[in-house]
Amino acid sequence: MTDKRRDPEHYVPLTPIAFEILLAAAEGERHGYDVMLAIERRTGGRLSPNPGTLYRALDRLVHEGLLEKTTRSDPQDSEPRKLFRLSRLGARVAAAEAARLADQVGAARRLLKRFGNVS
Repeated sequence: MTDKRRDPEHYVPLTPIAFEILLAAAEGERHGYDVMLAIERRTGGRLSPNPGTLYRALDRLVHEGLLEKTTRSDPQDSEPRKLFRLSRLGARVAAAEAARLADQVGAARRLLKRFGNVS
């Protein structure tokens, strides 16, 4: 991995799905379906990725080093489960994205304050 790719700023801005996946992984190791449920729960259903979108994003985040993928056998399942967890780089990227979004929201609030009803 080049030095540029170690810099969290190289990865931001993230797509909403990518950011939500990293947040779900920050809560602990999860399988894909559990990631989807966590996203739906956290966003109140406003973001509900279809399985194809979710698994493509998971694969991309693993490839970029933002997530780590492991497998675990489960006696109740015929195939091992693929589990995803946040990497150290992924945590730094998620923090950078959260800071970027906070700055953006702050700017929007300042700009829209004159119209009222903006908290």
